[in-house]
Amino acid sequence: MSQSHVEQQINKTVGTLVLTNRKKYNALPQSGWLSIKPAVEEMLDKGVRVIIMSGAQNDFCAGADISEFDRVRKDASTARIYEASNIEAFAAIRNCCVPTIAKIKGYCFGGGFGLAAACDLRIASDNARFAVPAAKLGLGYPVEAMADIVQAIGAQNAKSLLYTASRYSAEDMQRMGFLSEVVLEDELDQRIDQLAGAISQLAPLTHAATKSAVLAMRTANWEHAKAASDATFSSQDYAEGRAAFREKRQPEFKGI
Repeated sequence: MSQSHVEQQINKTVGTLVLTNRKKYNALPQSGWLSIKPAVEEMLDKGVRVIIMSGAQNDFCAGADISEFDRVRKDASTARIYEASNIEAFAAIRNCCVPTIAKIKGYCFGGGFGLAAACDLRIASDNARFAVPAAKLGLGYPVEAMADIVQAIGAQNAKSLLYTASRYSAEDMQRMGFLSEVVLEDELDQRIDQLAGAISQLAPLTHAATKSAVLAMRTANWEHAKAASDATFSSQDYAEGRAAFREKRQPEFKGI
């Protein structure tokens, strides 16, 4: 297993980025987030025309590795550094010049949901489960990742997802528009391979132009939202959320 918890596989013109932290449902430590951009760039240098993002074994990605937050994401200043690695990873997927496909099964939570949202297409097995539980920890979700989510499912669904921190089924997420397809678990590999193979045979410059045109439609002023997100990391609620996670209990948030 790679120390970064990110592995590459290349089959002709199809590249696969595999998130590998099996003991934690492929939750990524900071080193994992930092490894995504160079991994994408390396695959592009090798001529891939499609990138599949998947998780090892039975899950996609349970998000960030919360167990290291007391060290690497403990307050606003460290959170900005940490989130820079998140934002860079999301951007590497979102902005790369080839189509990207999220192959989702099992848990797709938090930052894992953000990675899936940054992909162009998302296909899941019928047993996949989705959530963005930031409100259970008292932290603000990166604005850039929120833009991906809003673009994928709309503002109202995005608010419901974040406000409730609830878990959703693959059927729920397909109804919201997040998933283009839901297939049986034992059919997922075949469907992803079929789709990636078909896309890789078509005109790469057209794909690049399509991605550029779609991205050009997304503009916003995020400074106010970034400030609100930064403020969460200096709050007592964020400390309480981390403590509750460690102690395996329900957090008691006070809004301060």
